[in-house]
Amino acid sequence: MSVPHALLTLLERGPSYGLRLKEDFEAWTGEVWPLNAGQVYTTLQRLERDGYVIAEGPQEANQRHYALADSGRSELRRWLTTPSGPGAPPRDELVIKVLMSLMVTDVETRAVVQSHRRGLMEELQSYTRAKAAMSDGGLAGNLVLDAQIFRTEAMMRWLDLCETRIDHGELLQPPAPPASDPPRRPRTARATDSAEVAAREGGR
Repeated sequence: MSVPHALLTLLERGPSYGLRLKEDFEAWTGEVWPLNAGQVYTTLQRLERDGYVIAEGPQEANQRHYALADSGRSELRRWLTTPSGPGAPPRDELVIKVLMSLMVTDVETRAVVQSHRRGLMEELQSYTRAKAAMSDGGLAGNLVLDAQIFRTEAMMRWLDLCETRIDHGELLQPPAPPASDPPRRPRTARATDSAEVAAREGGR
């Protein structure tokens, strides 16, 4: 989630201040992603430093009003219309936990999968209840909850696939430990070394 661009979007509607922006963001997104007030003020100061917003009023962070600058409006348009593009997939904690459980000898991966499936089911029920209780969430709130429901369902399907592959006997081969060079034995001086050197020098 891009908090700076979310704040630029809210400021596009008109000047505002930190606490109001925090409340507007949480209301606009169905209160799924709560923001820390300190994070909002820090982000606004960074946007001011970068020239994307203009600060007005006293220096106190909770009283300053911010307005969107022309450069901030251009940055917002650029961000909205630029595809994320290819790249490394995000490090999903659930995926990493399942992968690591395959390499831990005293952990049953199937139990890990089932535990997280129960947790995801509880999340799914929570999102579904929130959507049913949303009397006037509007389009934005419904879209946010729909996205969370679809993501949760997708991860549950992925866990089902993990369990199926485990049942079919597919195993992850743990990476081999890195090969290390054999320890070098310290070279010991030989009694003949000085004689050999003298012989070579004498033959020149």
